[in-house]
Amino acid sequence: MGYLEEEQALQAEVEKMLALLNTHESVQTFKEVQSKAQNHAGLKELEEKIKRAQKDAVAYAHYDKPEAEKQSVAEINALNKAYKNHPLVENYRERLVEADELLQHVSTMIQKEVNQRIEGEEYDASKD
Repeated sequence: MGYLEEEQALQAEVEKMLALLNTHESVQTFKEVQSKAQNHAGLKELEEKIKRAQKDAVAYAHYDKPEAEKQSVAEINALNKAYKNHPLVENYRERLVEADELLQHVSTMIQKEVNQRIEGEEYDASKD
């Protein structure tokens, strides 16, 4: 088998693995929660409030208004806390960790298999 054929076979296997991963329950759940989070009106509103407060804080700092800047920073912190503690954001983070753990597990398995095959080839080559 030539290099091009090996490359094509490897690409086909990668595509099979990606398809399998995409159908895994943890990845599907993550995608559902991600979509909900990205389309949630309340979260979008919080994001916009955070951006406005950040712009205000920068403007207040630029115009040397420390008290107004301090109030904006406090507002940013409160909005960030509300965002982080939103149930959908917490659920998103949990599902992200689960999906990441799956990918890390698969990556580790692939790495071990590749290393074992490389070591086996080196061992076989040394016998000749």
